[in-house]
Amino acid sequence: VQLVESGGGLVQAGGSLRLSCAASGRTFSTYTMGWFRQAPGKEREFVAAISRSGTPYYADSVKGRFTISRDNAKNTAYLQMNSLKPEDTAVYYCAATRYYSGSYNREMYDYWGQGTEVTVSS
Repeated sequence: VQLVESGGGLVQAGGSLRLSCAASGRTFSTYTMGWFRQAPGKEREFVAAISRSGTPYYADSVKGRFTISRDNAKNTAYLQMNSLKPEDTAVYYCAATRYYSGSYNREMYDYWGQGTEVTVSS
């Protein structure tokens, strides 16, 4: 599976962005999709995941502000980010795993995109 993220950019605090993750191949619907982020000097951290059937799971830091979704017909996962804060500034990565249990753990993921940069100005 090859993953390509898009939609990053510069936005003011309080603004919104929608990230997309386009996947190659015909098996997209069999994967749990996750979003992670990595800020400068920090470890890559879990943001959100969505199961094959569409059940979402969020990190506490983004709950209520971010929404993960997927369109299996388009082989694409999305991350809608609202009420953005400067601390959301990071490179955002999408990833794919065959498991849902433990999907907050980056070690569970087999495939990763190259990342898209999000900068939130104060």
